[in-house]
Amino acid sequence: MALATFGAGCFWGVEYFFREINGVNNATCGYMGGKDSSTTYKEVKTGATGHAEVVQVEFDPEVVSYNELLDVFWKNHNPTMLNMQGGDIGTQYRSTIFFHDKEQKGQAETSKLALARSGKWGQRHIVTEIVPLQTFHVAEEYHQNYLEKNNLPTCHLVY
Repeated sequence: MALATFGAGCFWGVEYFFREINGVNNATCGYMGGKDSSTTYKEVKTGATGHAEVVQVEFDPEVVSYNELLDVFWKNHNPTMLNMQGGDIGTQYRSTIFFHDKEQKGQAETSKLALARSGKWGQRHIVTEIVPLQTFHVAEEYHQNYLEKNNLPTCHLVY
């Protein structure tokens, strides 16, 4: 199994999209990228900790590639929105890819450049950060599989 970590706004919708992919064994909501060694949702939602809401994806690279996961990431949020997605505003909702190794970093950078050159977003700048993996803090249990547990539709728009 391999891991990938993405932030694309509210983690409930991000988790939902990744759980739908054949070859993804698990998608876990959590926090990453902040200055504190531990954190809670109550702290993260203030924007003061510097953490982003992220989803850590456990996947079988024999079934689904990291590049395919990147495609899902790009298609399910607006990477031109700085520190927000839809009605969620703050650095905790930033578009970010936390790479686990040099190969993921290269693939993420290549896919970001390809998206920028595609013209899909016109002249708007892709603001997605591509940064090294940091400590992953698993979100509280009630956030895991939240949309399914509460029989809710996804909170993300498909772009």
